Amino acid sequence: MSVVALIQARMSSSRLPGKVLKDLSGKPVLAWVVDAARHISGVDQVVVATSEEEEDNEIESFCEQQNIAVYRGSRNDVLERMTHAAKAFNAKTVMRITADCPLLDPFVCGIILQLHKASGAKYTSNIEPAMWPDGLDCEVMTMNALETANRHGRPGAERDHITLYLRNRRSQFQARNLPCPIPKLDRERWTLDDEGDYAFLQAVTSKLASLERPPSFMEVMGVLQEHPEFYKLRKDVLRDEGTKKSVLEDEYQSFGYERSAALLQRAEKHIPLGAQTFSKSKIQFPAGKAPLFLSHGKGSRVWDVDGNEYVDMISALLPNVLGYCDPDIDAAVREQINNGVSFSLATELEAQLAEALSEIIPCAEMSRFGKNGSDATSAAIRLARAATGKDHVIVMGYHGWQDWYIGSTARHLGVPNAVRNLTHTVPFNDLDALACCFDEFPDDVAAVIMEPVGFLEPKQDYLEAVKELTHQKGALLVFDEVITGFRVHIGGAQSHYGVTPDLAAFGKGIANGLPLSVVVGKAKYMRLMEDIFYSGTFGGETLSLAAGLAVVKKMRSEPVIETLWKTGGTLSKRIQALLDELELHDVMALKGLAPWTIWQVHGHEAADANAIKTRFIIDMLANGVLIAASHNISYSHNEYDIEWVMRAYEKTLSRIRDELRSRTLVDRLETPVLQPVFQVRKSA
Repeated sequence: MSVVALIQARMSSSRLPGKVLKDLSGKPVLAWVVDAARHISGVDQVVVATSEEEEDNEIESFCEQQNIAVYRGSRNDVLERMTHAAKAFNAKTVMRITADCPLLDPFVCGIILQLHKASGAKYTSNIEPAMWPDGLDCEVMTMNALETANRHGRPGAERDHITLYLRNRRSQFQARNLPCPIPKLDRERWTLDDEGDYAFLQAVTSKLASLERPPSFMEVMGVLQEHPEFYKLRKDVLRDEGTKKSVLEDEYQSFGYERSAALLQRAEKHIPLGAQTFSKSKIQFPAGKAPLFLSHGKGSRVWDVDGNEYVDMISALLPNVLGYCDPDIDAAVREQINNGVSFSLATELEAQLAEALSEIIPCAEMSRFGKNGSDATSAAIRLARAATGKDHVIVMGYHGWQDWYIGSTARHLGVPNAVRNLTHTVPFNDLDALACCFDEFPDDVAAVIMEPVGFLEPKQDYLEAVKELTHQKGALLVFDEVITGFRVHIGGAQSHYGVTPDLAAFGKGIANGLPLSVVVGKAKYMRLMEDIFYSGTFGGETLSLAAGLAVVKKMRSEPVIETLWKTGGTLSKRIQALLDELELHDVMALKGLAPWTIWQVHGHEAADANAIKTRFIIDMLANGVLIAASHNISYSHNEYDIEWVMRAYEKTLSRIRDELRSRTLVDRLETPVLQPVFQVRKSA
């Protein structure tokens, strides 16, 4: 046989024992699934794979009565069972479906099979990412891939969930996914897991039982559109909850970073540092103790090229405010791809997004788009200089890589002194220092640009006082909201604190990972864009604009910002309690607002701050958390992620406590201590 459809089935179930043989509108659940599998175009053999346990004798008896091929194997090692079943029926291509999906659509499965064959992929599905209703899951893989997973899959989740090994290793197993053309169907739940699901499926199938063939997913949708009351029969649960629980229960074990190390050697032959971004490069992570290349992400999780899974607390340096592969944002991008990406003239999307921003950002009377935060901050400074006729700039925070700012930091190589001398740094929350800087360059300061919040929250009335002083001195106030925008508030920190600047720069979260930034401000200043030169070929690139519109829409309709505050606050409180318990509160502390908290690490008599941070990163990575210096919370971080992260913190902080007490932390690092690139956000 060439293509074998394996139906994974067992009688045991914690929530609904015997569910696969329960009657569903006149025939057992398993019969619905087998019937659907037999109608899949291209499938040569349908096999039910169950266990050798006595309780599953009923499944074998049913299969024999219905002339259905059956294979019996290990109950606890599902991966082994499915692999041996595929071998027993001489499969070259294996389709895996489960017996708790009675509304499986043969047409959808057939497309997945054909996509698998046409693409030459090792693994193909409609669940990576999940865009179809839960209950239409179908996975296809080569026999070689399945055998590899069986040889190397580790005890625990990788044996229980047979494709987890393949899905976690995208760099080793070429994967394809069939997207759903209809948005938001991923929120549908048509699988059988508990009594509520059973009642729901009974109601739905009662309207479809007269069909002489398996129903299509559109026929199911038709029933639900006609009978929306059916939804009330079952409860909403987190998708793939079983997998998430299983993974959380496993003791985390790293596969090491061998492939990352090899890829770094390859990349460094053609790319300085082997990466495009300082903060994503080898200089930010402990040598030999960290991943340096990722293969894919989903929700709040990422996987490196060695197959290690992490809860991602970096979130791509904050752009992924909704999480990886957000279905709504991805759908908007796919729709726009069909219309084109870059055009010879402007598109309506530019006006649509500018209008939307003017409704949510207090200072955004007008907008102009760019591709990264440095574009937006630099445009704001040029506007301020044009508006005031002055040259000097006062900065508070990090504002990008352009000469006018980076020349004021330790990374000023290549910046002319004439440029460096025009930018001046003052400490945050120090109004006297700001006043002194103004006095040092009387009537020659064009702008004060500042991050409204970072390590520290602004003191009472501080932002208002900065605005007043800045205007008194004839300068413009610019808020760098590249991080705070679409995070602390949809309208940025200016909405959160109620202080409106003259100009502002937004980026990162505005398009959930797509390259988009924007400088916004009062019309009288923004209209100077018509005279200064701020222009780029890709400023109106449409995929990012479509993503930006989708982000704004989602944030206005769902509790995104509220969730960031809640999740971040919960995590911070639990970590603070752990720090107190371990008596580490004088060594480490979290600063900032709940959606974006920053680690402040102090030195200790047994180890300096850099050594402690190095140990911290090594052990957090070794326990499955990708982290650098902050908690960059996303909408996708959920309760399972919090537990995963806390488990890593408990192990990591306990080790730091023990090694500080024994004065062995530095000696046990086994890698050079990390050194900061430069520090721009002061803790006090």
